[in-house]
Amino acid sequence: MRLLFLLPVALLSALSCAIPYDEYILAPSSRTLYPVSVHSSNGSVSNPESLTASPGSSVFQDDSATAYDFQNNIAGVVTLTIGSVSDSDSDQYIGVTFSESSLWISNKSSDATADAGKDETLWFKLDGPGRYTAPREKERGGFRYMTLVHNTTGSVEVTAAEVHFTAMPHWEDDAIGNYTGYFHSDAYTNQLCTIDPNYGDALIHIFQINASISDATNVTWYSNYTITNGSSALVDGAKRDRLVWAGDMAIAVPSVVFSTNDVVTIENSINSLFDLQNRTSGQLPYAGRPIPLVFSFTYHLYSLIGVADHYLYTGNVDYLASLWEQWKLALSFSLSFIDDSGLMNVTSKSDWLRFGMGGHNIEANSILYYTINQGIMLAGALNDTEVIPLWQTMAEAVKTSANQLLWNETAGMYTDNETTTLMPQDGNSWAVVSNLTLNSSQAESISANLVNRWTPYGAPALEAADAISPFISGFELQAHFLANNATAALDLMRLEWGFMLDDARMTNSTFIEGYSSTGELHYAPYLNDARISHAHGWATGPTFSLTSYVAGIQLLSAGGRTWRIAPEVGDLKFVDAGFSTGVGFFAAKTQITDDGGWQIDFEAPEGTNGQVKLPSSTCTGRVLLREANGKVEDVAIDVTKENAGQVGAVDVAGGIWTAKLTCE
Repeated sequence: MRLLFLLPVALLSALSCAIPYDEYILAPSSRTLYPVSVHSSNGSVSNPESLTASPGSSVFQDDSATAYDFQNNIAGVVTLTIGSVSDSDSDQYIGVTFSESSLWISNKSSDATADAGKDETLWFKLDGPGRYTAPREKERGGFRYMTLVHNTTGSVEVTAAEVHFTAMPHWEDDAIGNYTGYFHSDAYTNQLCTIDPNYGDALIHIFQINASISDATNVTWYSNYTITNGSSALVDGAKRDRLVWAGDMAIAVPSVVFSTNDVVTIENSINSLFDLQNRTSGQLPYAGRPIPLVFSFTYHLYSLIGVADHYLYTGNVDYLASLWEQWKLALSFSLSFIDDSGLMNVTSKSDWLRFGMGGHNIEANSILYYTINQGIMLAGALNDTEVIPLWQTMAEAVKTSANQLLWNETAGMYTDNETTTLMPQDGNSWAVVSNLTLNSSQAESISANLVNRWTPYGAPALEAADAISPFISGFELQAHFLANNATAALDLMRLEWGFMLDDARMTNSTFIEGYSSTGELHYAPYLNDARISHAHGWATGPTFSLTSYVAGIQLLSAGGRTWRIAPEVGDLKFVDAGFSTGVGFFAAKTQITDDGGWQIDFEAPEGTNGQVKLPSSTCTGRVLLREANGKVEDVAIDVTKENAGQVGAVDVAGGIWTAKLTCE
C-alpha cells in the first residue's frame, strides 16, 4: 500500500488557493449512478457492458445473470429501464441482488442484514417496456456489486440500470463532495452512513433470525423505520443496522466534523437518544429506535461524550444548555454504580459485542473517568460550578482505585477486572485516552504491549475472541500518539486500514465493521459472515488521529477559540490537513527536510489564541516564527545541542503563520 493513504486529502485549504487532493474524494458528482464495469456474467446475456452507460441494450435470455461493479461502495434506490419483453412467457421478471463484498455476489440472494440467512432478491414484475423503480423501503444502504437476474424462459431487454444515490439526503445534489475538511476516504464511509431518517432498518426479524435459519434461506428486509427527527441521521452502518448507536458516534462524530462539518446530522442523532432517556433514573438507551430499551454502561456514557464533543467542535452553548439537566441526570445514574471499591460495578453485558463485560471493568471505568472530566469542563462552560467538587472527588477515586486494583505491574497493562487475567485492547487503550494512567511510563508500556500483539492484519481485540475491531483500534491509535509513539500509530494505520483498503474482498472505498485476526472476513460476535457491514462509521478512527495528532490540529476549547498545533509526523516527510468549525478555518502543513529541519505552515481564525509545539529535530539551528501579514514581530528561537527536542511550545494569536527550523 502506498503511503499516500495516510495523508489527509480532499478540499480547499486557505494555505493554497487550489483544491488539493480532489482526486481522492469518493463522493459522486451526481446522484444518478451507473455501473462502472461488468464483474461476471452467466447464461445468455448479450452486450452486458452496454449498461455501464445510458442508453444501452442488454438482452437477458432464459436463466441468466450479470453482476456489475460500481468500483466503490454506494447507496441508493435502483431503477431499471426495460426496452422490450418477449411474448413467450406472460410472467417476466428481472431480479436485483446486492453485495458490498465480492464474497457474496450471487444471482440467488443479497448479502445479509439479519444474523442468519441471506436477504431475498428484489424482484421487478415486468408488464412491458418502461421504467421500474424499487419502492423506497427497498433502498440498499451499501453495495459495490449489483446483479441483474432473469430466471424464466423468454427474454428481457434492459436499456439502463441506474441507482439514485441517497446518502447525505439533506445536501444539494451537486454538493455531495463539498467537504469542509480534507481527508482520505474515511470521510466517504461516514457519508454513506448519513441517511434519510425515514429509512432506517425496520428490524422485522429481531429476536427471530438466529442460527436455526440456514444461510441458504432468503429472508425479507425493509428500510422504512423512522429513527430520528429532521432530514438526516448518522447511523452505524450503511447497509445495516442503519440505526443510531452512541458508541459508533464516539469515533464517527469527530470524523464527520473534520470532513463535512455536518453538525445538524450529529444533533438529530444525539437528540434521538436523549428523547428515549428515562427521566426518573437518567438511563439512556443502548441504541436509538427501534432497538428495544437495553442498558449499556459504556454506550450510556458514549451518549454523554457525544454532547461534549458537539460543544467542543461547535462552541454552541445553547445546544449544550438544552440538554444539560438530562446530561447531569445521566451522569448521576452512572455514578450511582460506584461501590466501596471506588469503581463502577458493571452489571450489564451490553457493549460493542465484546465478551466478558462485568464487574469493575477497566474499559467502562476508563470511559467513566473520561466522561466525568468532560462533565467538569461542561459545567465550567455553563457556570454550574456546584457539581464540580463532587465530580472531581469521584474522578480521583476512580483513577486511584483502577490503578490499585487493575494495574498489573509485571505485565505492564490493566486487567479487565479483578477476576481475570485478560488484558483487553479496549480498556487499555481507553485508559491512555482518558488519562487514567498515573504516569507516562504506564502509557508507554501499554503502547508497546499492544504493538506486540499485532497480527499481519491488524490489532486484535482479545476481549472479542479472534476479532479485529476497527472501532477499538481507533482508540488504540490515539493511545499510541498519547504515549509519544507516533511510529506505532502510523504503522497500525498502514497495517490495519491498509488491509481494509487494499484487500480484494473489501469495497476498497469504505471501512469494514470487523473481521478475524487471521484476515478472514468473519466477525466473532456474529453468526452470519454475510451480515458484516463494509461501511461502518466506527471504523473511521484515522480521520481523527491524522488531523489531531499527525497534522497536530487540536481544539482545546469550544469551537477552537483556543487551540494547539503539535504535529507528530513519525516517519512521514509531508502532512497537510484542514477543517472548519463555527469559529473558522484551521489548517496545518508540515514538511520535513532531508537534513532534519522542518517547516510548519498553519492557520487559525482571527480572534483565537493558541500555541505551536515545535517538533524535535536531529539538527541544530534557528527556528523562526513569522506571521503572514506582518502584524506580529518575528520570533526567533535557537535550537542547540542542549535543548534540541525540548524547545516546547510558543504562544501565538490566530492568523496565518510559518514556523521554520533551518539547520546550521
